[in-house]
Amino acid sequence: MTKESMRIFLGVVFFGIIGALLYFVPLSFAKGGQAPEIISPTWINSKPLRMEELRGKVVMVEFWTFGCWNCRKIEPYVKGWHQKYADKGLVVIAVHSPEFSHEKDVENVKAYVKKNGISYAVPIDNDFLNWRRYQNRYWPTLYVIDKNGTIQYTRIGEGAYEQTEEAIQRLLLEPA
Repeated sequence: MTKESMRIFLGVVFFGIIGALLYFVPLSFAKGGQAPEIISPTWINSKPLRMEELRGKVVMVEFWTFGCWNCRKIEPYVKGWHQKYADKGLVVIAVHSPEFSHEKDVENVKAYVKKNGISYAVPIDNDFLNWRRYQNRYWPTLYVIDKNGTIQYTRIGEGAYEQTEEAIQRLLLEPA
């Protein structure tokens, strides 16, 4: 096994354990705070989106990377929510924050997005600026933001799909 393979394996094991531990703990450390702006020179599937321009919409910000197995497992749910609720006011922004060097290559991200039918906004966060702005620590993490720009729900890791969808539905019904 090469050093890179061993590093990937240990990363998968580590984040798998963290994901399993967090499965039953829907952390919401950022609840109630204003959602930071997403800043990136490169956006896939979208022009740059600004939080101020998204007022009146519910926004889901997902921190992910295409090599993360936990991210891949929640991907069908995120795509489903986008398809089901985009016309009702949900905007999905999937911030790609790479863990490994091959994930930093924008062409690799574009190829993954195209191959996997991801149609929502994907800003590239190779320098982890947005990761730090959100004080994020784990892949995947979902932040659901209300129509006024306030973070109302945070989910780290896999699971709690019903609770996440309930948060989306509840926020979509609230007045702006």
